[in-house]
Amino acid sequence: MKTSRLLAAAVLLGTAGAVMISPAMAERGTRGGGMPMFMFDQLDADKDGKVTEAEIDAQRTARVKAADANGDGLMNADELAAMQLAEMTARAKVMATEMVARMDSDGDGLLSAAEMAVKSGPAKFFKRVDTDGDGAITRAEADAAANDMADRHGGRKEMHGDDAPAN
Repeated sequence: MKTSRLLAAAVLLGTAGAVMISPAMAERGTRGGGMPMFMFDQLDADKDGKVTEAEIDAQRTARVKAADANGDGLMNADELAAMQLAEMTARAKVMATEMVARMDSDGDGLLSAAEMAVKSGPAKFFKRVDTDGDGAITRAEADAAANDMADRHGGRKEMHGDDAPAN
C-alpha cells in the first residue's frame, strides 16, 4: 500500500512537471517550428515581473488539483488521460486556427482543398529528397535523406519501412 502511494506520487509529480504549463502555452500559440511559447504572464502570479519556483509550483499544484476528478489527491490513469486530452485539444485548436489564418487565401475563414494544396512545406521537402528530379523518391534517396537528417541531428535516424526493428 505504501509503495503504491509512493509510486503514484512519483508518477503524479513527473507527469505534472512535464505538462505543467501546456494549456497556458496552447492559449498563446506556438513560435517558429511549433514550439509552444512560455507563458510568463500567467506564471507571474504576483505580477512583479519575475517567475519564481514557488509560482511554478503553485501553477502545477492548481493544475493537478483541477485534474483530480475524484478529489483523492492522486491522479489515476483516467484523470491523467483526461488532462492530457484536454491539453492536446487546446493545442490542436490553436494550431488549426493558425493554419486557417496562414492558408486562407480568399479570406472566408475556411480552407478549401486547393488552399490546403498550396502549402509549400511538403513540396519543398519532396523536391529536396528527390535528388535526381524524376518526380519520385527512391529507397536510396529516402535513405540518403534520413542519413543527412541524422548527421544534422546528432546521429538520430528515424527508422522507416522494413528497416524498422521488429518487436
